[in-house]
Amino acid sequence: STQRRLNRELDSSHDNKLLALVDVEGFVPEEVSVTVKDGKVKVLAEHEEELSTIRGKVYNYRNIQKEISLPPGVSEDEVTYSL
Repeated sequence: STQRRLNRELDSSHDNKLLALVDVEGFVPEEVSVTVKDGKVKVLAEHEEELSTIRGKVYNYRNIQKEISLPPGVSEDEVTYSL
């Protein structure tokens, strides 16, 4: 399950000092941006799609926005992320 996978990630990343996990399942990497600025990590994921149906067009849009403050003493240059 997703929760077990996240727990394994947290356990295995203890030495790497994991700051946060953000679930971006359902988004492709090109739809996810991560920026580190002003002592904060900002994660933005946006997905937009247009579907044609018998009744016309249907538009789906979803997004995730997270902002995480860096702990004291952590430099912005030390932050890494992966998808």
